[in-house]
Amino acid sequence: METLEHKVALITGGTKGIGFGIAQSLMAQGVNVAITSRSSATAHEAAGMLNAHKTTKAKAIGVKGDVKDFESLKEAVADVLSEFGQLDILVANAGVGHFDSVEDLSIEDWKDTVDTNLSGVFYTLKAGVEALRKSKGYFITISSLAGTNFFANGSAYNASKFGVTGFTQAAMLDLRKYGIKVSTIMPGSVATYFNNHVPNDGDAWKIQSEDIGELVVDLVKMNPRTLPSKIEVRPSMPPSK
Repeated sequence: METLEHKVALITGGTKGIGFGIAQSLMAQGVNVAITSRSSATAHEAAGMLNAHKTTKAKAIGVKGDVKDFESLKEAVADVLSEFGQLDILVANAGVGHFDSVEDLSIEDWKDTVDTNLSGVFYTLKAGVEALRKSKGYFITISSLAGTNFFANGSAYNASKFGVTGFTQAAMLDLRKYGIKVSTIMPGSVATYFNNHVPNDGDAWKIQSEDIGELVVDLVKMNPRTLPSKIEVRPSMPPSK
């Protein structure tokens, strides 16, 4: 298993929820981490929390990055390279959800969902791909079981996550010739702040953010001859209805 000490990760939307859990898990392995937010203050505050509770010499930094803005992501990658000199792991995690029937879903909510969840993943990879080529790094997207299972009121979210799943698999075929590994993780119910939810004791049955973090660690430490390119993960014991 490959040691991760001194490697560098950039995680979009890493100030809370799944992204924050991934950052914690990678830092526990000695990975230096950069997390993005559309707000510099939010990114720096979350990075401070990561540094305050770290168990290794790894360092976290917060960088401003809006996944709906390609130029913003290029600047975020440049900030990471300026601080750490390399980029080994790039996690496209930032996402939103707007849920309504197709006749009531607004144009604005459709665009926000697709621009963030799908175009944002493309922009993230586009901004970081040259750095990943140099490091023979790893690109990971956080899709969803909604990227293979459709549901009522989910047209925008389903479309975006189906797109992320397909995009990631095509990118995997495009980039493996450079030694870049590409995977998508497709979680079911996770205890996060997604869609204005506040995690609570009733979420104990759900996947926890640190579980996704452990999965990311397992992926990047796996023998490079093996690539789990699409991983579905769900709660093992959901409550009975």
